[in-house]
Amino acid sequence: MIIQLRRDVIVLSAVVVPILMFTTFYGFGFRLNLTPSYPLGLWQIVPLERPVATGDLVFICPPDNAAFSQALSRGYVRRGLCPGWLSPLIKTVVALPGQHVVVDAGVTIDGSVLEHSEIRGTDAEGRALSSWSGGVVPTGHLFLHSTFAGSYDSRYFGPIPASGVPGLARPILTVAP
Repeated sequence: MIIQLRRDVIVLSAVVVPILMFTTFYGFGFRLNLTPSYPLGLWQIVPLERPVATGDLVFICPPDNAAFSQALSRGYVRRGLCPGWLSPLIKTVVALPGQHVVVDAGVTIDGSVLEHSEIRGTDAEGRALSSWSGGVVPTGHLFLHSTFAGSYDSRYFGPIPASGVPGLARPILTVAP
């Protein structure tokens, strides 16, 4: 009887403890970044107390659309808890609604060249990449960027809804890839 009780406690602990740890971890806004666009490791979502601004490093849930379905199938994004079961992205906001973005060999925003924004014609696997056609960032959308050369960002998928921003991205315990 005591052996059975001990076994039940061990099994219950093996199930309940990880669930409690995940719930606590997730509830306080902690997330693991396993992509090379920004340092690998533990990050925290910090709620925004103001409107999103150019230069903000944000977590953003990508929209559930064809571009991100393809990105998921190609491994550019991962599964997560955003709509469409996608993982949130960590990106820097580089253009806001009303700003004019030109996407050519690189990105120009309102006439200023965005550094480290060269457009790649293929991904690391040699598959064709289409870039966004450029234009004015629509109301309620953000143009996002990462200086990582292989980043999948708005250069390729265009502006995405600002409503997907749960908050700023703050590194807690990270290492550069």
